[in-house]
Amino acid sequence: MRKIIYISLLIILVGSPILYLYARPMWVPAYQKIMGKSTVEQVVADYGADAKSRLTPHFDEVGLEFPPKNISLLAIKDEKILELWASDGKREKLVKIYPIKAASGVLGPKLREGDKQVPEGFYILEYLNPNSAFHLSMKLNYPNQFDLKYAEIEGRREPGTNIFIHGKAVSLGCLAMGDPAIEELFVLVSEIGISNVKVAIVPKDPRKISILSLAPNNKPWIKILYSDLTKYFQQYDDATN
Repeated sequence: MRKIIYISLLIILVGSPILYLYARPMWVPAYQKIMGKSTVEQVVADYGADAKSRLTPHFDEVGLEFPPKNISLLAIKDEKILELWASDGKREKLVKIYPIKAASGVLGPKLREGDKQVPEGFYILEYLNPNSAFHLSMKLNYPNQFDLKYAEIEGRREPGTNIFIHGKAVSLGCLAMGDPAIEELFVLVSEIGISNVKVAIVPKDPRKISILSLAPNNKPWIKILYSDLTKYFQQYDDATN
């Protein structure tokens, strides 16, 4: 009997953190229904001061005012980093590099619902979610027009949806940044507006290596995408790196 109790306690101790993290989409909505949901304004009130105090020195260091008028987020899948860039009106400057805590899948674009792939391409933000199951999140417009065009050509009826940049460290096709990072990005985006944010996601950094060689021969559209991404990334080449 005592052995059964010990085993049960061990299962609870081991299982609880796993359930806490991986089952969040199931229990967080129930929790929010009881406790009430937050607004973007409430999130900024709760985390804004700390997030700004952490971000402002990075902007000061590169000679940019906070908040900037617009930002670019460059995600590099194999290195698991997200670069935050802003402009001084003349050129783009690298402000901060965030580690991506989790990004599921392998190198290559997202093709269908359930493949757990992080998309690759050019995206904008659709909205800020202050009630994410993963602390806070920002919704990408995947699938965009490019994704939909080639999904239709290839007969892929369900290319997937609901791709976010969010907190915590669990990913099913999203970019999981951890809580402090998503608080900074969430607050920053709330200050400048989602229309002033551009996002680009690549398999490898095209400033360091050609990514065209990664495109399969049977999917010419990936070569087009990687060529466009390569040209785009050339704008963001900081000589100080």
